[in-house]
Amino acid sequence: MVDLRRVMSTFATGVTVITVGGDTPHGMTANAFCSVSLDPPLVLCCVSGTARLHKAVVSEGHFAVSVLCAEQEGTARYFADRTRPEGREQFASVEWFPGPGTGAPLVADALGWLECEVTEEIVAGDHSVFVGRVLHAVTGPDRSALLFHGGAFQGLGTPRAAGRVAG
Repeated sequence: MVDLRRVMSTFATGVTVITVGGDTPHGMTANAFCSVSLDPPLVLCCVSGTARLHKAVVSEGHFAVSVLCAEQEGTARYFADRTRPEGREQFASVEWFPGPGTGAPLVADALGWLECEVTEEIVAGDHSVFVGRVLHAVTGPDRSALLFHGGAFQGLGTPRAAGRVAG
């Protein structure tokens, strides 16, 4: 287990806040998120079975994703703090807006936002992999991304022109 954690810390990931709307909205910082398919548009996020967000995703059947920029490390730390308030109160100190499709809170000034309907839940060890069909996808301003690498948050640096990766 220790070796897995050490090896995975060498893999740089983007940082997101996954949220759920409804009567008891909830948010959580996550870096276990990725695209699955372009046609149909699918993404996945992995959530611990003991996390408050897990129960919310199962209950509501949807989730939203805010892709954080380098200047949003404080937001990432806030939504990773298990002592933050529950429900609507946890969003009182964060600028956000409701997603047009699900009403889930979307973090303002993020690099991009997705709203997803859960199409599948796969139990994998102590986590669930939630596959979501993308209902809405919007990009924000072109800024540096917030990354997690080596057990620490880091900014990606200056955005560069989009390019293709040979494959």
